[in-house]
Amino acid sequence: MKRLIMTSLILFSILGADAQKPKLEKATFGMGCFWCTEAVFQRLNGVSNVRSGYEGGHLANPTYEDICTGTTGHAEVIEMQYDPSKISYDELLEVFWKLHDPTTLNRQGADVGTQYRSVIFYHSEQQKATAEKYKALLNKENAFGKPVVTAIDKAQTFYVAENYHQDYYIKNGQAPYCRAVILPKMDKLEKLFKAKIKH
Repeated sequence: MKRLIMTSLILFSILGADAQKPKLEKATFGMGCFWCTEAVFQRLNGVSNVRSGYEGGHLANPTYEDICTGTTGHAEVIEMQYDPSKISYDELLEVFWKLHDPTTLNRQGADVGTQYRSVIFYHSEQQKATAEKYKALLNKENAFGKPVVTAIDKAQTFYVAENYHQDYYIKNGQAPYCRAVILPKMDKLEKLFKAKIKH
């Protein structure tokens, strides 16, 4: 009997621990070079496990060299997990739209090609509806002075990019590209979304 009670207690404590764990959801965005995108979303409260990779193409297991040709159909994206009790999908979308130019489909700054397209890969019908609602609203209000052309596509196979692309800004913050291109985005993030940033 004692053993049965102990087993029950252990089982309940395990189940209780699982119930306490936050239910994480997944989001995938492409907004130009994934080094920039990763750096921005890694800073947000409630966001974890941000990985750079490739999505939306027709070639299995593409390499960075494959992607750079612009012929595989993939976009450079980041896939992340987020805790909806700390940050909502709506808030992630707000950061997404304000930290890049969603009016240029296949170009962000000097980066040109379909691999740099503005894209949201949705993981649920709710994400799709939310993204479409905000895109329509931005266009109705002419928020950017030009139409928002961000693609909203169903999530496909996500291929993790090579190791040297992961945590790129954290590891290479002093590199010329990081200082010239990523740092201004980080400053803008700090200015617009200070309350949402990890400290």
